[in-house]
Amino acid sequence: MEKHLVMYLTRKSIMLLRKYLLVTEYQVSKCGFLIVKKRGDVLYPKRTKYSKYRKGRCSRGCKPDGTKLGFGRYGTKSCKAGRLSYRAIEAARRAIIGQFHRAMSGQFRRNGKIWVRVLADLPITGKPTEVRMGRGKGNPTGWIARVSTGQIPFEMEGVSLSNARQAATLAAHKPCSSTKFVQWS
Repeated sequence: MEKHLVMYLTRKSIMLLRKYLLVTEYQVSKCGFLIVKKRGDVLYPKRTKYSKYRKGRCSRGCKPDGTKLGFGRYGTKSCKAGRLSYRAIEAARRAIIGQFHRAMSGQFRRNGKIWVRVLADLPITGKPTEVRMGRGKGNPTGWIARVSTGQIPFEMEGVSLSNARQAATLAAHKPCSSTKFVQWS
C-alpha cells in the first residue's frame, strides 16, 4: 500500500512531503523515493532547482509548521532559530540510537522508532584555502537545514521516559543550537 502511494505523488504533495518530512530514513531506502538520496547514512536532496543558494535569514518568529509532536511520544524542541548542518543532524540521530541500544539492548529494535523531521536541503558553498578573491561563488561543500523557533527536529517512541530524556540530552549537544525535551500529553 505504501509503495503505491509513494509512486503516485503529485508535485504539490512532494513539496509538502519535503516541508514536513513525513518519511523516515527506513522508508526512503525501502520505497526507493526519488527526492531524497542516501550517501552513507546522510540524507540530502537528489536534485535542486539551483546548485548554489544564498544563505538567507532564519526566521526568529515561531512558525506553526512542525511545532507539535506528530508521530512520537517524546521529542526535542529547538529554542532558537538557526541552521543545522547535515553532519549535526546525523550525529544527533546516531547519539539517540546509541543511547537506546545501550539502555534497552534488543528491545529498541522491536519497539523503538525515531523520526527525523528536518532535512538538510540547502547547499552551502565554500572556496578553497589560499584562493584569491573574485571568480564567482565557491563549490557546494555541504547541506544545511533552517530550523525555526519551536520546531521539533527529532521524535521518539517505544522507549521509557528516562531513556528518552537521556537520549534527548545527548542529542542536544550535537547541534550548535539550544533544544529542550518535550513530551506528548
